[in-house]
Amino acid sequence: MLKRFFDIIVSFLGLIIVSPILGVIAILIKISSPGPVFYRGTRIGRSGKSFKIFKFRTMVVDAEKTRIWSTSVNDPRLTKIGKFLRKYQIDELPQLINVVKGEMSLVGPRPQVPWAVELYNEEEKTLLNLRPGMTDWASLWNFHEGEILKGSKDADKDYLEKIHPEKMRLALEYARHHSFWIDLKIIFKTIIAVFFR
Repeated sequence: MLKRFFDIIVSFLGLIIVSPILGVIAILIKISSPGPVFYRGTRIGRSGKSFKIFKFRTMVVDAEKTRIWSTSVNDPRLTKIGKFLRKYQIDELPQLINVVKGEMSLVGPRPQVPWAVELYNEEEKTLLNLRPGMTDWASLWNFHEGEILKGSKDADKDYLEKIHPEKMRLALEYARHHSFWIDLKIIFKTIIAVFFR
């Protein structure tokens, strides 16, 4: 209950504080490329329930039709403003809406696309007992995963081989040892990563 109360208060206040910035970004996205401001992809949340995630759109319209789910920093589908938003993780800010709605938490295992969840082993399925989060230990370990995939000829394959195993290990580590104080530590480290990396 403390975690949920904290999520509601912080995400609601966060949306109020950053709303002018969100408005400017929305205008820049509309000016820079045709299409919607938000990307509303399907993610799997707590208890295996699907929900629509809020992100600023960083790619051209219908980018998902390529059936390529992983994104490198030099992905041709990225828009100019999209590259900037991803570099500083600004595209993730609208997920505060998902937190307010109760679909996500500020801290928790990152929500995955349906096909990735279908690949979970029995231990990894325990991650679905938690609300997915905007950040966690895995996010801090690989803050800019697009850099690892740079130049990849098969981004999805390289993601599964180079990134996915460690992300799962760290997500499971969080699931086994999470607490309110650990959440505060992760939030603090995430803020440092955003502004000083």
